[in-house]
Amino acid sequence: MSPCSLRGKRRNLACAVGGLAVAAALLSGCAPLLVGGAVVGGAMVATDRRTAGSQIDDEAIELKANNRMNDAFGERARISTTSYNRMVLLTGEVPNEGDKTTAEQTVARVDNVQSVVNELSIGPINTFGEKARDAITTAKVKASLIDAKDVFANSIKVVTHRGTVYLMGRVTEREATRASEIARGVGGVVKVVRVFEVLTEAELANTQPKSLARPDSAASEAVAKP
Repeated sequence: MSPCSLRGKRRNLACAVGGLAVAAALLSGCAPLLVGGAVVGGAMVATDRRTAGSQIDDEAIELKANNRMNDAFGERARISTTSYNRMVLLTGEVPNEGDKTTAEQTVARVDNVQSVVNELSIGPINTFGEKARDAITTAKVKASLIDAKDVFANSIKVVTHRGTVYLMGRVTEREATRASEIARGVGGVVKVVRVFEVLTEAELANTQPKSLARPDSAASEAVAKP
């Protein structure tokens, strides 16, 4: 085996192991803050396509929304809120349709929330084993996006629930399509749902340094798209 091939395998292994470590931390409730693909302690990094204000708002939205879910449902539901550029994705399990609607309405009233994508399931709460499989799937998808090198992986947030992978972020149409293809090719993925804010090349160039922009043409979409 050539030195270059060996280095490549080591790099890929490091990415996968790092992703699995983060997944394990998420399950334990002790995960570090992930901003723009870098592990940081509350600091903002230049590679995130959100503004610093949006990143701060997203952290506050998730904290407030999770607290309100706990107050409203206690132990009878498990609801995860993921905010990206003030768009909130709801995943998890609730007992009935009424609770699903209540959860969405409650989150929509949180300060600075601009839209809610309600992907809550009705039924029993996921087991620890199911959560572990989802966390590993998330890590594998993220590692695959990094390895692909033709998408800006730092601009994409990955959430998995019961084998369905949700992709969030501010991306071009080309990146959205490519990221979906990559995610579908990962073992354990049942379905891929796009929850992207899709930007044109001009929109991306106006909001980010040139090194972060990628060619594309598309309109913004703010709802889940299979």
